[in-house]
Amino acid sequence: MSAKLVSVVVPCYNEEEVIAATLKELAGFMKQNPRYDFEVVLVDDGSKDRTLEMLRAAARKDARLKVVSFARNFGHQFAVTAGIDAAAGDAVVLIDADLQDPPEVVAEMLAKWEEGYDVVYGVRRSREGESAFKLATARAFYRVLNGLSEVPIPLDVGDFRLMARPVVEVLAAMPERHRFIRGMVAWAGFRQYALPYDRKRRVAGVSKYPLLKMIRFAKDGILSFSSRPLQVATSLGSMASFVALLGIVYALVLRIFTSTWVEGWTALMIAVLFMGGVQLLCLGIIGEYIGRIYEQGKGRPLYVVRERIGFDAGKEKPRRKVRKT
Repeated sequence: MSAKLVSVVVPCYNEEEVIAATLKELAGFMKQNPRYDFEVVLVDDGSKDRTLEMLRAAARKDARLKVVSFARNFGHQFAVTAGIDAAAGDAVVLIDADLQDPPEVVAEMLAKWEEGYDVVYGVRRSREGESAFKLATARAFYRVLNGLSEVPIPLDVGDFRLMARPVVEVLAAMPERHRFIRGMVAWAGFRQYALPYDRKRRVAGVSKYPLLKMIRFAKDGILSFSSRPLQVATSLGSMASFVALLGIVYALVLRIFTSTWVEGWTALMIAVLFMGGVQLLCLGIIGEYIGRIYEQGKGRPLYVVRERIGFDAGKEKPRRKVRKT
């Protein structure tokens, strides 16, 4: 019986400072686990440094390395998606290129997979080298998201995980543009296992998720897996209508039962600003959802591949239609 094939998907963006160390660590891990066949799918997300050049050189030396190069930067979640689409393994492992998620933990994931679990995701027990602000905001985000989402999403979990082939096929059939992989995997179901681990300090380079990008990512996660914001908009509208009704009753009482009628400029401004603020907030929430419908309706490919290195053209079976330049 041939060995099972494990695909390791590594999204890369401006990783020239760390990619050599990453490939060395992965090579050591693969050597320590000879019972499996491995392929490493490296997705260059439009890097502006020497990352792609280094990936090409590495792929020429090691046939297990395969490279997918984007025509431009599409973002981390699309790079992960492209790697999943290109992976041929019986199991697919997602891991970032910065070595914060230790490759040796993958051995524990493989053991759980052999026990019958379809998804083994890493739960961050500790996060070395990250600021108190980032830890606090990340903790708050996961709890807010889980409270809003109709689908339970594990807390303190990133994209570091192992997925069996049936789960990969489900993800390949999900075409949404605003992608939140960890939520999509939770939605898919199957038998899942939470594996605690200690996240390491980044070996080199800088984080690819600064504050504004994290906020956009959090917004995508909430709006992609919950309709609660629309329900909040409805509640705010109802509350504003109720307050306005009370104001009307109050004004009528003053007008009918008091001898002096004084027009209240302050009350009027408060009412106008309150109503206007609620309306703009509700329109903004609705606009976010409509914008997503618009983006999805255009039917553009999720990403554009410029170059594929190390793939056997005769055996390749793309699972998603991608456009090549």
